[in-house]
Amino acid sequence: MMVDSYLQVLNRNVHFCNTFLYPALGQEKKVPGTNQSKVYSSPSLYKGRPSSQRHFDSIRSSRSDYLEHIRLNRRRELIKMDTSKIFQGESDNYDGVTVTITEAMDAADFTEKLRASLSHWRQEGKRGIWINLPILFANLVEAAVSEGFRYHHAEPDYLMLVSWIANTPDTIPANASHVVGVGALVLNKNTGEVLVVQEKSGYFRNKNVWKLPTGVVNEGEDICHGVAREVEEETGIVADFVEVLSFRQSHKAFLNKKSDLFFLCALTPRSYEIIEQKSEILEAKWMPIKEYVDQPWNQNKEMFKYMANICQKKCEEDYVGFSTVESTTGTGKKRFVYCNADHAMSLNAARDQASSSH
Repeated sequence: MMVDSYLQVLNRNVHFCNTFLYPALGQEKKVPGTNQSKVYSSPSLYKGRPSSQRHFDSIRSSRSDYLEHIRLNRRRELIKMDTSKIFQGESDNYDGVTVTITEAMDAADFTEKLRASLSHWRQEGKRGIWINLPILFANLVEAAVSEGFRYHHAEPDYLMLVSWIANTPDTIPANASHVVGVGALVLNKNTGEVLVVQEKSGYFRNKNVWKLPTGVVNEGEDICHGVAREVEEETGIVADFVEVLSFRQSHKAFLNKKSDLFFLCALTPRSYEIIEQKSEILEAKWMPIKEYVDQPWNQNKEMFKYMANICQKKCEEDYVGFSTVESTTGTGKKRFVYCNADHAMSLNAARDQASSSH
């Protein structure tokens, strides 16, 4: 706001000097000693005037350049000076800025500072502006919304708001669209039995259905680790991940909005004594695989029938899924690739051999 005001004054001063103190350039002038007219630029006007007047042309041109120099320097100084009156944020690779509110302020002060910040970011060519608003400062939500911000997502301790300020199509990505669920086929190879549970709540409550242990993968948790954790939490059984047998996608599955990716995994138990999770599990037990597959629920529901048959084939060692191959990113982070491990290893070995032979 202050920057714009000073620049307007400086622009008016430059205009006044060029218009009233000195003859304006670019206007039609009489060529000395003739009846002809000509529009002079600065060099031609300088050369076309009598030598006694050229000094004034030189002064006029230099003065105009000097005023422009002052204007640009003043603009830089004001922008630098005004950084204390705008929010400091972290820029991203998409011409965006993320601001995290770290101190309490009333709505009026917040609005004034936000408006100055938005003006500054527009001059910088920024596009998406994000405000991370901790729950302690929830009183500022209405003020942010009044300045054009909208909800993007929320976590237990903060709300993220966003606004697209560029004069281009809004390309802000949607909030996370999926949750990741897991189901565990835990097979006791010594007895041919699988681990099953009945739940106290949820979709299967009071349906008298024995189902595989299931759950949701936590944020930042790998599928192979999440499924083992869920098995131990629900049944007390410690088990090792073997492979992903299949997965399915369903929509409007979570809060009637988010999609769900469900991964059916095979695990090998390291312990066999069941200790039910009293808050969620009504009962847990080991059940013969055929008895599990033949339940009316699994036979009458097409999707469940597919998965039950896959489980049976795996128990008969007639099915191969995707196991984990650990890889490392360019930044040194560990990642898992879920694939046919034998094929992946042989392909990598073949490629490495081909590369070394060149």
